[in-house]
Amino acid sequence: MKNASTAVSAGPDGGGSYAHSKPNFFALTLGSVGVVYGDIGTSVLYAFREAVKAASGDAEGFVTEATVLGVLSLIIWTLILVVTVKYVVILLRADNNGEGGTLSLTALAFRVMGRRAPLVLMLGVIGASMFYGSSFITPALSVMSAVEGLKEVSPQFDPYVVPLTVLILVGLFAVQSHGTGRVAILFGPITLVWFVTIAVLGAIHIADDPRVLYALNPYYGIVFLAQNGFVGLLTLGAVFLVATGSEALYADLGHFGRKPIQMAWLVVVLPALLLNYFGQGALVLANPAAIRDPFYNLVPQGFLLPMIVLATIATVIASQAVITGAYSLTQQAIQLGLLPRLEIRHTSAAHYGQIYIPRINTILLIGVLLLVLVFRSSGALASSYVLAVAATELVTTFLGFIVIWQLWQYRFWTTALLMVPFIVIDVAFFLATGLKLLEGAWVPVLLGAVIVMIMLTWRRGTHMLSDKTRKIEVPLESLLRSLEKKPPHVVPGTAVFLTSDPAFAPTALMHNLKHNKVLHEHNVILTIVAGDTPRVTEEDRVTMTPVSPHFSRISLKFGYMEQPNVPKALAIARKQGWTFDIMSTSFFLSRRSLKPSAHSGMPVWQDRLFIRLAKSASDATDFFQIPTGRVVEVGTQVTI
Repeated sequence: MKNASTAVSAGPDGGGSYAHSKPNFFALTLGSVGVVYGDIGTSVLYAFREAVKAASGDAEGFVTEATVLGVLSLIIWTLILVVTVKYVVILLRADNNGEGGTLSLTALAFRVMGRRAPLVLMLGVIGASMFYGSSFITPALSVMSAVEGLKEVSPQFDPYVVPLTVLILVGLFAVQSHGTGRVAILFGPITLVWFVTIAVLGAIHIADDPRVLYALNPYYGIVFLAQNGFVGLLTLGAVFLVATGSEALYADLGHFGRKPIQMAWLVVVLPALLLNYFGQGALVLANPAAIRDPFYNLVPQGFLLPMIVLATIATVIASQAVITGAYSLTQQAIQLGLLPRLEIRHTSAAHYGQIYIPRINTILLIGVLLLVLVFRSSGALASSYVLAVAATELVTTFLGFIVIWQLWQYRFWTTALLMVPFIVIDVAFFLATGLKLLEGAWVPVLLGAVIVMIMLTWRRGTHMLSDKTRKIEVPLESLLRSLEKKPPHVVPGTAVFLTSDPAFAPTALMHNLKHNKVLHEHNVILTIVAGDTPRVTEEDRVTMTPVSPHFSRISLKFGYMEQPNVPKALAIARKQGWTFDIMSTSFFLSRRSLKPSAHSGMPVWQDRLFIRLAKSASDATDFFQIPTGRVVEVGTQVTI
């Protein structure tokens, strides 16, 4: 863990410390338009419609001016306060060596509160789990809301909305294994066309009723909430739809950098969204019946079909961003010890963050298709979406408070003045979206609860297993003294023994001495350390400590955004004087067969869950990228 703090920004102006060539600012800005803002940019398809319907009790055609202006004012100030100020201005500065996201923020909070801080751990696990929950809904909601525009062309298309949505989603997940590299260059330009189009459509229709501009005054939103009580709270839950996707601002920080993301939001995305929402509001003021689908009613009839095609492409791009976000979050969770090892494939040599995780892809596809087939409309899905996102944002704000106060070393009261207003706003949104619990919001909450249980079970089980194994292990120093007194037969070559605790003799080493009664000429006690930074420099990768003439301890450190490559990392040890030859090196791994125990400290069902998770983990050989021909596995049986 040495020098880890030097690799992380300690203040609000931090950034990645690695020196590498970067694309030009314009390319990064254009790329962020496509990848970062796809989700929030397609919220115009349904957010205003659902909020006004919630405010008017779904009574289409009976929409009042106070309702439109109140809802629109709440939408505008949500975009300004929650997205612009909290995320774009403040949280984008809280980077962990250039990376963002809930788990990056959790790692920063760990840095100042200690790894054992249960509050930080629980916040990070809940935030990550709720993101997973929303990841199931985003593709289903986005694609279905776009395809539903076919009903505006002709009601006869209604029966084909769900089948076409399923077909598009299956195609989307089917191409994931090929990676996003080939199509990534199209994301920015297509999404830029989308934002320009929705801005123009909105600007044209503002003239339908210019009174809609009164909504810039927050007074209308405050009065609406004050006068409508419970209905106002229901409406606030629907208004939050405009902010869904804002968590991607922070999660994709490492891909594009803070300034390009900020520039894209302030120059392109925010103006386009405001103009379109104003246009929808003006249209509904002039024709209340247009609330049935205000977005597509902005489009001239002759351009409706091309607009549906563009919207569908935009929603597919939005879905792609969430899917790849789930891959990245999974990789971070594995490296932080919250999930078992899974197969991770890198799909681009140029862009490290472009990864593919087959098991996550399959789980997401099954979940998304089930949601489409069960809910069958974007309106029903919208109700199930917001609670998970609101929970993620609330967790992010709490973690941000800790980082600003402790890591940036702001005074407590200064931090409180800065962040408490956002906590109040996020709590209000969380309570408002909680009212949707029985309308479908239970779905992502249930998914999130399952993932929380899995993460906590895996973390607790691995710690218990480590503690139990340590009790029966022999301290390495004691073993070395014993070998000096009674040396075994020494054979040429190098043996590498992987272990989680280098202070104790690895199980594979003990079994090799017990059964084979030999010792290699060179023996390495190898420990893989998961750093709390996204990546580790080559200088900090290897720590080598000679222990005796035949033994050395080597620690390999990998960031939580990196996929460990043991042979490549060991080659770095040559600079420290160790001659590493893969062809004369054998890697000894312990394969433990776990059995449940009535006295494990966990309920029996949790024991069995942990054992299933352990069996589902990818083979260590594949995960650490060790050549299979150089691996020797030693089996042991352990009760837990």
